[in-house]
Amino acid sequence: MSAILYPAVLERGEGESFAIWLPDWPDVVVADRSQEDAVAKAERPLSIAAEGIVERGELMPKPSDWNAFHVPADCDIVVRLAIKVTPPDKSERVNVYLPRSLIEQVDKVAAEWGMSRSSLFGLAVKQMIYGEPTEMWKAVQIALSQRR
Repeated sequence: MSAILYPAVLERGEGESFAIWLPDWPDVVVADRSQEDAVAKAERPLSIAAEGIVERGELMPKPSDWNAFHVPADCDIVVRLAIKVTPPDKSERVNVYLPRSLIEQVDKVAAEWGMSRSSLFGLAVKQMIYGEPTEMWKAVQIALSQRR
C-alpha cells in the first residue's frame, strides 16, 4: 500500500525542546531535545495510531490541505513538514485451535495490557516473523518475567 503524507508542525517548546504535532491526528504528539530527534520519532506514533483506527474499523483521516489547517498564535513554529504513514493491512478473522490453558494465559496478559487477544497474538507473531522487538513487545516481556 502507498504511504500517505500528513502535514505536521515542528515547533519550539520550552527550554531546548521541540515538538511535532499533526492536525489530522490530535493524539499524536512527539517531543525531543533536538529537531532531528523529534522528526526521527514522529513516524512510529503515527503508525501506532493508524493501526488503532483500522483495528476499530474506522477510516484514517484524509490529510488536511497544507495551508488550510490552523496553527495557534502562540505556536513558535519552526517549519511545516510531512510525516508519512503506510496504511495498515485490514485484519482478517481466522480460526486457530490452541490449548485452553494457553488461551487463558493470553487473555490474562492481554487484559493486563488493555489489549485484545487478537492484538496480543498479532504482536507475538510479528515478533517471531520480523525479529525486531517493538517497545510494546519489550514491555510485555518485562511484565511476564516479573510475574514468573
